[in-house]
Amino acid sequence: MLSQETTNLLHLNLIQGIGPKTVQFLIKILGSAEKVLNASSQELEKIEGLTPSARERLIHKKLGCPFERELELIHEFGCQIVTFYDAEYPPLLKEIDTPPLILYVRGELKPEDAFSIALVGSRQAKDYGRRVSYQLSYQLAKRGLTVISGFAKGIDTCAHRGALEASGRTIAVMGNGLSLIYPAANSELVDKVIESGALISEFPMGMKPRSENFPRRNRIISGLTLGTVVVEASNRSGALITARLASEQGREVFAVPGEIFSELSTGTHKLIDNGAKLISTVDDLLEALPQHALRQVSALTPGSEKASAIPEIPSVVKGELDQTSSTTPKTAATEKKTTAPVVPPPDLTTDEKTVFNAIEIPSSHIDTIVRTTQLPISQVSSLLLMLELKGAIQQLPGKQFTKTV
Repeated sequence: MLSQETTNLLHLNLIQGIGPKTVQFLIKILGSAEKVLNASSQELEKIEGLTPSARERLIHKKLGCPFERELELIHEFGCQIVTFYDAEYPPLLKEIDTPPLILYVRGELKPEDAFSIALVGSRQAKDYGRRVSYQLSYQLAKRGLTVISGFAKGIDTCAHRGALEASGRTIAVMGNGLSLIYPAANSELVDKVIESGALISEFPMGMKPRSENFPRRNRIISGLTLGTVVVEASNRSGALITARLASEQGREVFAVPGEIFSELSTGTHKLIDNGAKLISTVDDLLEALPQHALRQVSALTPGSEKASAIPEIPSVVKGELDQTSSTTPKTAATEKKTTAPVVPPPDLTTDEKTVFNAIEIPSSHIDTIVRTTQLPISQVSSLLLMLELKGAIQQLPGKQFTKTV
């Protein structure tokens, strides 16, 4: 149940045109959210530094959404409300220039989330970027760090998935209210993220995703973390905003080098030119963290093995497998090798096993896999990507897929 002071802070947070800095300024002067909420016009006029427009908004209290409905949605979706004045409020986030007054939380924030890294990048990520994001987040989570991202398509989604596959913690910072899921394609991730970390937002429960919300969201992503890693970003990518904010907040900025002919490498390479730390392994990243953070990470994961280099997409000679199957004389040994069933890896989901088993030896086209599984092509594409990230399959030229285990 929400305390009266938290309820008053929620009320203030809903007043249109009144930001967290103004509320914190007034609480410091008047003593509590309740006193700010109930302040008369005469009391507000006496406060130096309060603009006439802010005073009018506080007097008329025009809300962005009905207050009672907001309380109903908080209860309906099982949200916690963490305010700037609560002990549970993330300490790193308190240090930024404009920390949110309110955090809506589905899941749980923990003290160890202070040791976290943000992974951000393009929504239109290529296989290279998605693989790098997944592998980096997996390795970071195995080292005991919390992985934070923005729940968007592409790099963000792979970052959350990598942490989840490593049984680690991940936090998704949303650019909308927590009664809505955006993008809808990530609906199946929601419960997993809540179980292994949290969905958080500073926006009221029913707030729809708007373009102006995301730069505000980005300051929270960078503000929660020790550093931000940019994986695949063009010169116009919102990930560069997150990187700039991280730099302004005094946090580390890292960039993964990309393919030199890709538009999605222009932003990351520009960051490197401007002083971002180039990384190619998790150890590159960890070595740049503050010593106190390194000691804590080591304490969280005693005896952890040295992380391997971030893998690139494997290069496959076009048609190599097809040529082998068509030109190599079939002996008893090769006949047995090509017809023996391949056992799927033990860590696959039911749907991943279905798609894995639908891939024939030596390879199958995606259309054949769709016909065999009777699953929607969008779902098959997603499952194929997950199988590839797990190293169970490999994509060949021409939308062909082959098993690698």
